[in-house]
Amino acid sequence: MEASWGVLAGAHRLLRRPGPGLIPRRLRHKKKWASTEPKFSSTRLALQNFDMNYKVQFGDLWPSIRVSLLSEQKYGALVNNFSTWDKTTSELEQLKAKDFVMEAQRRVQQKAFPEEPSAPVLPTELETHTPPAAPWPCSPNLRCYTFTRGDISRFHPSRVSSLGVLDYYLMDASSLLPVLALGVQPGDTVLDLCAGPGGKTLALLLTGYCRHLAANDISGSRTQRLKQVLHSYVPRDRNQVRVTSQDGRKWGDLESSTYDRQVLVDVPCTTDRHSVLEEDNNIFKRSRKTERQMLPMLQVQLLVAGLLATKPSGVAVYSTCTLSHLQNEYVVGRAIDILASQFQTDVQVEDLSCFRHLFQDTFSFFPSCRVGELVLPVLWANFGPMYFCRLRRLT
Repeated sequence: MEASWGVLAGAHRLLRRPGPGLIPRRLRHKKKWASTEPKFSSTRLALQNFDMNYKVQFGDLWPSIRVSLLSEQKYGALVNNFSTWDKTTSELEQLKAKDFVMEAQRRVQQKAFPEEPSAPVLPTELETHTPPAAPWPCSPNLRCYTFTRGDISRFHPSRVSSLGVLDYYLMDASSLLPVLALGVQPGDTVLDLCAGPGGKTLALLLTGYCRHLAANDISGSRTQRLKQVLHSYVPRDRNQVRVTSQDGRKWGDLESSTYDRQVLVDVPCTTDRHSVLEEDNNIFKRSRKTERQMLPMLQVQLLVAGLLATKPSGVAVYSTCTLSHLQNEYVVGRAIDILASQFQTDVQVEDLSCFRHLFQDTFSFFPSCRVGELVLPVLWANFGPMYFCRLRRLT
């Protein structure tokens, strides 16, 4: 009897002792390492990445840039020349907005023909001639209104004019700089290699100088947005843009040495402002890590293809909306090396430092950019980031 009680007590102790063999299968679980890893949002991962890299790249400027990226962005209103543009400009001026392109043109005129206070003012009937206009180094016929430094007013949504098209296009005003840098001339054939969502393509069309304009984007959704922009802003009988959805990396083979003047290469990038503010379509999602790491290679391939699509003496403008020098200056340098070594094609970077002077009242430029120009977001002018570089094919 005592032995039986001993066996029962031992069995009871075994049942109280935890062990895998005695826990019902439905209650067992295996601890997984993945469940213990901290889960951060894509925007937080982007900000951590920028804090680590841009603090080194920009030093003391980074805290100000960081705050600006996280703050509300400023916009510009690109006037639609196919609409009642004179009425639109009058309404925008009543809002105390200024055409920053026209302001820059006036700066060019003042530099070419400075006023001399000591010179006597002649009566109109005695004036013998009007001095010739100073050469404008940018693409013409573009009007883009912005609010002045420190003014955080907003433009109301664009409205349909009496001509059936929208009166202006709201965009980051710094996005117009690559189009201005292209310097489109009358009769040019122009390619926008990564055209979606369509703001820069519309600006190119508004110059009125493109004899032939091709707009391409590999993304089907971005191509649809491009078509919608053209439909909303351009009369059907004036819309002569050839829209395609090809892999831009192959454009050098598809249309080699075709474009006699201009190619705009506005490549996919980390889109810094979007990455720190929006979870939707964020390239810092864990599932897109490989895609993000391959961006510089993709950018080099697109820039090489764009330059191969131009004829000798043709021009390409490379642009991104990131602060990363790995996606900006380094991509330009690598593309030039590849063109020289693999395609026996010489390319020269052209100086755009005049843009710092022309647009200094509207944008804040990074003073230490080694190649090209970079617009920095700052609170008093929260545009950008926008990098752009003009390259000329020599051979």
